[in-house]
Amino acid sequence: MGRYADAFHRSIDDPETFWSEQAGLVDWFSQPERALDDSNPPLYRWFPGGTLNTCFNALDRHVVAGRGDQPALIYDSPVTGQQRSFTYAELLERVAAFAGALRQLGVAKGDRVLIYMPMIPEAVISMLACARLGAVHSVVFGGFAASELATRIDDALPDVLVAASCGIEPSRVVAYKPLLDKAISLASHRPRTCVVLQRPQGAAELDDEHDVDFEQAMRAGAADPAECVPVAATDPLYVLYTSGTTGKPKGIVRDNGGHAVALAWSMANVYDVHPGQVWWTASDVGWVVGHSYIVYAPLLVGATSVLYEGKPVGTPDAGAFWRVMAEHGVSGFFTAPTAIRAVKKEDPDGALRREHDLSALRTIFVAGERLDPDTYEWVTEQVGVPVVDHWWQTESGWPIVANLRGLEPMRLKPGSPSVPVPGWDVQVLDEHGQPASAGDEGAICVRLPLPPGALPTLWGDDDRYVASYLSAFDGYYLSGDSGYVDEDGYVYVMGRTDDVINVAGHRLSTGVIEGVLSQHPAVAECAVIGVADETKGQVPRGFVVLKTGAEIDEEALSAELVQAVRDEVGPVAVFRSVSVVPALPKTRSGKILRKSMREIAAGKDATVPSTIEDPGVLDTLRPLLRDP
Repeated sequence: MGRYADAFHRSIDDPETFWSEQAGLVDWFSQPERALDDSNPPLYRWFPGGTLNTCFNALDRHVVAGRGDQPALIYDSPVTGQQRSFTYAELLERVAAFAGALRQLGVAKGDRVLIYMPMIPEAVISMLACARLGAVHSVVFGGFAASELATRIDDALPDVLVAASCGIEPSRVVAYKPLLDKAISLASHRPRTCVVLQRPQGAAELDDEHDVDFEQAMRAGAADPAECVPVAATDPLYVLYTSGTTGKPKGIVRDNGGHAVALAWSMANVYDVHPGQVWWTASDVGWVVGHSYIVYAPLLVGATSVLYEGKPVGTPDAGAFWRVMAEHGVSGFFTAPTAIRAVKKEDPDGALRREHDLSALRTIFVAGERLDPDTYEWVTEQVGVPVVDHWWQTESGWPIVANLRGLEPMRLKPGSPSVPVPGWDVQVLDEHGQPASAGDEGAICVRLPLPPGALPTLWGDDDRYVASYLSAFDGYYLSGDSGYVDEDGYVYVMGRTDDVINVAGHRLSTGVIEGVLSQHPAVAECAVIGVADETKGQVPRGFVVLKTGAEIDEEALSAELVQAVRDEVGPVAVFRSVSVVPALPKTRSGKILRKSMREIAAGKDATVPSTIEDPGVLDTLRPLLRDP
């Protein structure tokens, strides 16, 4: 039995012993009574009775161990022309100071702090400062639309907001403060204070009554820096919102103990990253990948993490990724297939790649969407190192299926993220909840209990957690993805089973976009589907039926609807296409056949239910759906 098989079977057959052993990867103020609390299924909890502090494990313990002079964070910002490196000691000093500042603003253990920042060191500092105090942070992608931000404010009920004055795109500066002010005006809950980092590229006008300058707060906090507050392993570390099919975002809860143990284990065993090595995740702290593998996991194991404020192309060109890897000696790199496709599109022959020395690079990891064979082959040819696909979700917090490079590297199969990670009892179930045969597609599920680091519930809503994830098949977590397992035990993830689409690795609910379209006075009904896109993976396409008698220019309507989605959902939706159609295909009960529309758009033979009301409607749409 190999190392992988041994670890996997022990984690499934005896999770109590397996995870008790892994608990030694972090420092505890008081040891857990046991690993798994299974007294209240399906609401399982990990490491009951244990107390710790995630910030202590990410920063303080490395300084105490004599490694304070090692770089912890490298900030590389081509959009501003800045680079800066923070040692563990320097990062600890700034985090303790900002934690002190938050404490002076009344933030205490269990309070919420919403962070609305771009990819800058202050975002990382703010997250860790909250963890230091035992406060619960909720990071929202910088530049997210005001209405979406308002829903998160009303759900998390933060006491303090921490924001930057602006974000910087390759061609423009995005003012954050007006979006923040509008969100606060839309929200029912009003935070006490907003701490604003003034960036020289776009300073904000501050309200003397409610706004505080970030640097002034830092100076005040430096005079009284905060020590680490012990928290229970089961206390929440953060809430991160992901799209729900109902349109209301779901607040994914991450606890302190299970999260720290799982991420520390994954860095060594999945990614083969160890203390002192340079690791770069090209993502954003507004998404789970940024939480797990820009901020927490690299610092928990004492690695050096690269924080990149730029794009794969356009800052300044398609050689940006290769430059960062070469300049900083990156040994492990993690990005989304979308980013690699963008680089490939701009530099298909790899001329810019050949300008940089990537001798330090050992592995590239990709996740967030399916890694298509063409992209896999191209990037493998360019870098000459293993390119490792793996699969996980906001809900899981760390890989579910992967090729474990640090535990036991396996043969790579293009199209498959490889095998279930220890702790994840992955099963493909048919419509009756029975295990599917090898090669047969079904719903990808995980047998309960989920391992440490996975969501224990949704913020303030255990019932919705159970209804959303645990009710389809008794004793299983429903991932929302379909796929199959081959005869070698390799998992293949084929796509979503709901109406959430994946745009450049970002999960967006088509229902949210439909809600915007339906508000237009000329629109009677609408449907939004995800269609394949060479660069983004998927993009949304809208179809609207006009109200009888509506007199409006179709091109003008399309432009209005595209702008409305941009305003309400944000540019991250990449919503650019709306078609006016005479009718939408429906069942007799009135359900719009979105699945059939998606299949036609993908060039497949559509699954048309016998309950379709008028087959001619679907036939009429076929040419439009197949038109890219």
